[in-house]
Amino acid sequence: MNENIFRILAAVILLTGMSISFYFRMKADKETGEKIPRKVDGSVMMNIIKIGGLILWLSPFVYLINPAWMSWSKIGLPEWVRWFGVGAGVVGVFGVYWLFSSIGNSISPTSATRKEHKLVTNGIYKYIRHPLYTFGTSLFISFGMMADNWFIALMGILVFIIMAIRTPKEEANLIEKFGDEYREYMKRTGRFLPKLF
Repeated sequence: MNENIFRILAAVILLTGMSISFYFRMKADKETGEKIPRKVDGSVMMNIIKIGGLILWLSPFVYLINPAWMSWSKIGLPEWVRWFGVGAGVVGVFGVYWLFSSIGNSISPTSATRKEHKLVTNGIYKYIRHPLYTFGTSLFISFGMMADNWFIALMGILVFIIMAIRTPKEEANLIEKFGDEYREYMKRTGRFLPKLF
């Protein structure tokens, strides 16, 4: 199979997901009139997130510009696995749209909440408390599958781990803001995946 087909599909999926995120984040900043500073999470955690995020975002673009530059981390996946990655990427894009359209103006770039933040329990948030981490990670893993590249998939997993470490602070902020309402919400929902029981 021609490598360019996977590059084109990976680019479309990645840029669509990024565009959805950018649109909803800009809309939230504009409609609330509030720009949350990124230093809220503390300098050490923010530096880790910035460095990890930079590597995470650069690696797919390096692949898209020239796959040979990422050939050192090529896996040699069968074509059907790469096509599975395309399918998972498409599902991930729909998930990204679902989560952003569900959370609306309550989205924030840090673990802090907006002044007018409302507890969102509809849409995907009816089942998962942090779907952005779930769908974002799945998009990078699917990109790694499409690109036949273990490094891109691994970076998605490592950034997920960093965000999972930050999640308790985020949930503490939400408990502080919403109290028992958030505690009850936690009992009904899974952190990153739906609760089955």
